[in-house]
Amino acid sequence: QVQLVESGGGLVQAGGSLRLSCVSSSQIFSSYVMGWFRQAPGKEREFVATVSSARNTYYGDSVNGRFSISRDNAKKMVYLQMDSLKPEDTAVYYCAAKPDIGGSYYTQYDYWGQGTQVTVSS
Repeated sequence: QVQLVESGGGLVQAGGSLRLSCVSSSQIFSSYVMGWFRQAPGKEREFVATVSSARNTYYGDSVNGRFSISRDNAKKMVYLQMDSLKPEDTAVYYCAAKPDIGGSYYTQYDYWGQGTQVTVSS
């Protein structure tokens, strides 16, 4: 069982920045795809970004160019740098993981964190 713990959420004004972090308990972290998703009240969960074991990155259309995902395999951590934040970025952000064995990078993650709240005020 892989445990994921997010941190770094909070309240920020529009145009500001936040950096989310996620630490994994997995001993084979480097072989996992790591992703970030978000869910706003009353809305479906939305793909935000992902980084493969080869460090290829993919972003959702709504955050492309503003958010950046990265990973530190030695620390077993994945980060989401969020810049130029907008009120519509307000959501609970979840870290997710799955073995990098092919398939879609956007769905079917096996492990999820508890989430961290991000609120962007206008």
